[in-house]
Amino acid sequence: MNAQPNNKRVVFTMGGKGGVGKTGLMVALAEWFETNAIPFTLLDLDTENKTRGSLKHFFNGSVTKVNIHTPAGLDAFVDHLESGVAIILADMGAGSGQVASGWFDAMYEDVAATGARFTAVGVVTPDPASVESVLAWANRLQERVQYLIVQNATSPQADFSYWDSAEQALRFREALSPIVIRMEFRLAELENTARQHGNALLNRPRSPTWQLMTFPQRQRRVLVPHN
Repeated sequence: MNAQPNNKRVVFTMGGKGGVGKTGLMVALAEWFETNAIPFTLLDLDTENKTRGSLKHFFNGSVTKVNIHTPAGLDAFVDHLESGVAIILADMGAGSGQVASGWFDAMYEDVAATGARFTAVGVVTPDPASVESVLAWANRLQERVQYLIVQNATSPQADFSYWDSAEQALRFREALSPIVIRMEFRLAELENTARQHGNALLNRPRSPTWQLMTFPQRQRRVLVPHN
């Protein structure tokens, strides 16, 4: 692998609990990059989800599937990283913790040596299981990545008290300083229609758009919402 410094960034969802909105979030990010003419590569690492609701489904089959369970899949990911595009968006499948952790461990040292950086995106809901899933991932990844945590409001009055007060979540925020943003409630009828038909409704009025911002004090280039 080319060891010359570069400005590559890999933005990937932390797998684990399904149904929390990881793929929908990646669709929103991809749409923002596309709207603002920022080149990026989309990779669908959710090899178990072959039909509706996968990242590939939302983009009419144009997204590359990469099977990180195999050495060939690891090589394919590295090949994409060595392409000319500076940003890779990679969507993990639900329940992919152990496999994805092995994938990350296998490629991290060589990829990081090129100067590439990683943003791990965790989505939490009022369900404590979603928080535990994100924390389990963070325990594996530690300081090798920067963290973006998205509070996905699954109801009009979503209660994130577990995320706010659980001791392990407090320690995570103190030790690893994640950026935390809020994704507001969307009507289930619209969300389900998008999932069934591969339409992305996340960039319509009243939904968040997305902006790249730099935090010089932390040397961080992260993704945050911009209304």
